[in-house]
Amino acid sequence: MTSPNDNLASKAALTCALTGVLTNPKQHPVPVTVAEMAQAAKDAFNAGASIMHVHFRNQSQGMGHLPTWEAQVAGEIVDAIREACPGVIINMSTGVIGNDISGPADCMRRIKPEIAACNAGSLNYLKVRDNGQWAWPPMLFDNPVAKVEKFLKLMGETGAMPEFECFDVGIVRSIELFVKAGLTD
Repeated sequence: MTSPNDNLASKAALTCALTGVLTNPKQHPVPVTVAEMAQAAKDAFNAGASIMHVHFRNQSQGMGHLPTWEAQVAGEIVDAIREACPGVIINMSTGVIGNDISGPADCMRRIKPEIAACNAGSLNYLKVRDNGQWAWPPMLFDNPVAKVEKFLKLMGETGAMPEFECFDVGIVRSIELFVKAGLTD
């Protein structure tokens, strides 16, 4: 007799990150508008992706390379994606510099994603061009424990499963300690 889980090892959930975090649509053709995001999600969904990792983009003309934390914009984008892709799982980006998480919190409460990114540690956000120059001013993507705790509490309140993002090996260890400390219950 076979179990429904017998083939589980051969199954995969495909995630499509529709835009990336700071990708400039003037340099790379990433979707920005509500309609573009919904169409890109539909294309990925039809190709087999069941999870859409979504970064919300500023909708002002020429500003699509920047994020937005306007809950109304996030809602319009996610509503359009869900309409275009019935049954899709939404994985919301939460990356924000600094300790003020009110923007991502408002978006999470509005869209109620099934999954939300939990940036579980800090890192220097760096990129160097071929000529040795910085692609942007070096910045600290700060995710201290208190901030991670706030996000995990919010995810619990909204029903979002945390997707721990690990940018280096030390962050993997941090997640183990978050589990031991009972922060992931």
